[in-house]
This record gives sequence, C-alpha cells and structure tokens, in this order.
Amino acid sequence: MNYLLFASQAYSIAILRPLQQAIIEQEHNAAWFLYNLPGTVLNNEEIRLETIEQVKQFNPRAVFVPGNWVPDFFPGLKVEIFHGFGIEKKGHFDIRGFFDLYCTHGPATTSVFNKLQNQYGYFTVKETGWPKIDPLFKKPLPPAEEKQQMPTILYAPTFSPSLTSANELLKPIKQISQQRQYKWLIKFHPKMPNEIIEQYRQLESDKLTISDSNDIIPLLHQADIMLSDTSSVIAEFLLLHKPVMTYNNRQPGPHIINIQHPDELNGAIQIARHLPDKLLTAIKDFISNMHPYRDGNSSQRVLQAVEEAIQNPPEKKKPLNLWRKLQVRKRLSYFHIK
Repeated sequence: MNYLLFASQAYSIAILRPLQQAIIEQEHNAAWFLYNLPGTVLNNEEIRLETIEQVKQFNPRAVFVPGNWVPDFFPGLKVEIFHGFGIEKKGHFDIRGFFDLYCTHGPATTSVFNKLQNQYGYFTVKETGWPKIDPLFKKPLPPAEEKQQMPTILYAPTFSPSLTSANELLKPIKQISQQRQYKWLIKFHPKMPNEIIEQYRQLESDKLTISDSNDIIPLLHQADIMLSDTSSVIAEFLLLHKPVMTYNNRQPGPHIINIQHPDELNGAIQIARHLPDKLLTAIKDFISNMHPYRDGNSSQRVLQAVEEAIQNPPEKKKPLNLWRKLQVRKRLSYFHIK
C-alpha cells in the first residue's frame, strides 16, 4: 500500500516522520509532497513526489496532513492529524470540508470532534494520539546520572503577536542567564519575526543557546523546565511530567505555573525546580485529558483508523466546497478539468 505525507510547513516534517516509520515497518510505501518547502527538509532516503501527476500515479491509500487544507484532487483518504495541541487557538475546531478522517489526540479534543461528526456527518473521528509524540517515548530518556547539576530551561515562545512573550521576557531572561545559575535553550517557532530572534542571539553564550532544529523532541528530553506562553508545545513537555512556566497563558490552570509580570519569572523558576506534589498531580490530570497515550504507538493507531474509516465510510458525502477547492488549485497552479 502507498501512503502520502503532505507538508506545507517545516515543523510538519517532525510530525509526519513517525508515521513514515510506522508505514515502513508495516512494509508499505511512504512518499512526500511538499508545498512551499525546499526539498532539503527531507533526508536523502526519503521519497519526494514533485508533481501532481506523480501523486496520482502513486495513488496513495491515504494522505496525512498536519494542517488545515489538502488538495482534494489527490487520491486517497484525507486524514487530519493536526499540527499541535493548541485547542485554545482560533480555528482548531473549524471544519473546512477537506477531510474524511480526524485523528484526535485525547478526550479533550475527541469530545468536541465527536459532536462535530454528528453535526456534519461526512467524516469520521477516531482517537489515536498524536504521531509526533511517538519518539518522545521511544527515544530513551537520559540516565539520571548524566543529568547536569545545572538545571536546563527550555524557552519555547509562540510567534503570534497577541500571544508571544518574546518581547516582554527578553530583559528578565537576559538578567537571569547572566547569573549563570541555569543553562538556557531557546527554540523559536519558524514564523517568529527575525528581529526578535536577533535580539536573543545577542544573548548567546556558553549558558544560553538558540536551536535551529525543526525537531524539538531532543530539546524536550534535555530540559528540566519549560518556559512558554500560549503554545501547543507546552502539552508536549508536560507529557514527560516536567514543570512548565507560562507568561500570560490564555487558559491558565493548576498544571502550569503562570505569571503575569516579567518580574515574577525568577520566583516561578524556584517553584518549578522543586515540582510540588500538587503541581505534579495537576500535570498528570491534564495529560490524561489531553493525550493519555504514553506507549509511542499513536502512528500505528492512525494507520488502523485509516483502514476502519475506509471499511466504514460515512453515509453523507463531503460538501462541494468550491471556493476552498479553487483556492487550493490556485496555490498549486492546477486547473485541470476531468
């Protein structure tokens, strides 16, 4: 069987690669179609289809998408696997008429999409967990004896101007990093403005580094504490039962240490370092609702969900969706009429 991985953002590569691995392990074929991305984001052994005709000849059984659109003229079941946990962000639950199957991460999203499935009736919902998380549990954690004495803080702000903490936290991060009590790792979203990134590059030292990798999983393993704002990466880190500090989080709760003023950052770090039992319990409760799967097998569940959806299709057909389909054709310069 053939399966297509459709990526339109650089961060989608790390989301889709665990699925590619699961496909290969089942002795099937996986290929990529990249929109507005250079071929260099793929490894030499990964297969890229560069034209729509090549996709049609490949004839995939399913197309996996960590985004909100997909070419309707591609063969195969259209599968939404999402680009993150950001259920608080605008558009996460929007139904755009492109997808046949939504693979949800946990009860928090499954419950909403089940209601939408009943409302619209032309797609299937299956709770599978998120493929991107598989390596988080399949890659061995660093042995405790190898953990550095100096705590490592991973700062991963979002790029959205209304949500990002990058401007407000620049000064306290500079001050705290110069005290040399902690090691700082900074991972910016690919859409973060360059002018902000350059301000942080001026702070780089042997205790503060900026990662340019598209794969954040190794950083999640390396860090002891995360600092963010309102970003889906928060849930990824919490899956490891480690503490997260946030700045003006849009949906604060007992599972995170949320601050509302830059001067509160140092105090939040002290709380995170000690990880109170009450906080750890809240983290575990949050994860059980957001993403309860810790077996590293979400990709396999997605592939199984595809087969179930193909064998039991909805009675209703997808809407014509002409305006969105036209937009997709314009993006890909494809106006072929059957």
